Amino acid sequence: MEFQFMLLILLPTLLGIYSSFKALLSFLKWTWAAFFRRPKDLRRRYGSWAIVTGATDGIGKAASLELASRGLNLLLLGRNLSKLQLVTKEIHHNYFAIDIKTLVIDFSKDSGSEIVRKVREVIKGLDVGVLINNAGVSHKYASFFHEVESGVVESIVRVNIEGVMWVTKAVVPLMMERRRGAVVNIGSASASLLSSFPLYTVYAATKSYLEMFSRSIAWEYKQHGIDVQCQVPFLVATKMTSIRKSSIMVPSPSAYSIASIDKIGYEVISVPYWSHSLQRCMLSILPHSLQNWCVFKYMLGMRKRGQLKDFRGTK
Repeated sequence: MEFQFMLLILLPTLLGIYSSFKALLSFLKWTWAAFFRRPKDLRRRYGSWAIVTGATDGIGKAASLELASRGLNLLLLGRNLSKLQLVTKEIHHNYFAIDIKTLVIDFSKDSGSEIVRKVREVIKGLDVGVLINNAGVSHKYASFFHEVESGVVESIVRVNIEGVMWVTKAVVPLMMERRRGAVVNIGSASASLLSSFPLYTVYAATKSYLEMFSRSIAWEYKQHGIDVQCQVPFLVATKMTSIRKSSIMVPSPSAYSIASIDKIGYEVISVPYWSHSLQRCMLSILPHSLQNWCVFKYMLGMRKRGQLKDFRGTK
C-alpha cells in the first residue's frame, strides 16, 4: 500500500523530469544545428559543379553567389537570357576563377522531354555535385481559387512541380554513376508548417508536393550516395514576397542563402534559417483552427490591397 502511494507521488515527478529533459535535449540539438554544426565541404563531398534553377533573382541568385564563394562552378538555369548574363557577370566580378555555364529554359512552356534533353546535353562530362531546384512562381496577390486565371494555375503547376521533376530526372542518373550528389528542393512554410494557406491554395499545394517528392526520392537514392533535402523557408525579402526590407524574422536573400547552403546534406526536411525555426516552434503551439483564422484574415487584407493596386493601375 505504501509502495503504491509512493509510486503515485513519484510518477508525475518522473514524467515531469523526463519531459523537461526531452525539451532540453531538443533545444540543445536545435542550437547545435542552427549555430555550431560544421557545414559540409560541398565541392569535396559531392562534386565541383552546382546547378541552380531560377538563378536570376532572389534566393536563387543569392545561392549562386554563395556557392561560387565556396569554390563551386555553376550551371545557371533561367528563362531570361539577359538576366542570366547579368548574374554571370556579377559572379565573375566577385569570383573570377569560377566557371559558369547558362541554360535558358522556360518551365512554363518547355515540355518535359525537352527540359531533360537540354539539361543532359549541358551537364555531359561535368562533375555535377549539387542541384538546387529553386525556381518557383505564384500569382500576383492573394486570391480565391476561382479568381486565378487558368493559364496562371497551369504555369504555377508546371514551374513548381514539373520543372523540379524534369531537372531532377535529368541530373540524378549522372549522380548515380558517380555515387555522390545532393539534391535540394526549395519548399515553403505555406505547405509544410501551416495547417492551411488560403488564397494561395495552388502555390501551397505545389510546395506540399515537393515535400513528399523529396521524402520519397531521399529513400530511393540514399543507397546511391545521393542526399535529398527539402528546405522550408518562411518569409524572405524577395520580389515574390513583395518585402523590400529585411529583418530578424525576414532575412535578406543573402543571409538566408548562407544558412541554406550550410544545411545541405543534413536533414531531409530542413528549416535552414534560425529565426524561421523559432517561428515554426511558435506556430506548432497554436491550434489549427486559430492558425487558419489568422492566416485567412491576413490573406483577405492582402487581397484587398492587391485589388486596390490593380484598380489604381488601370486608371
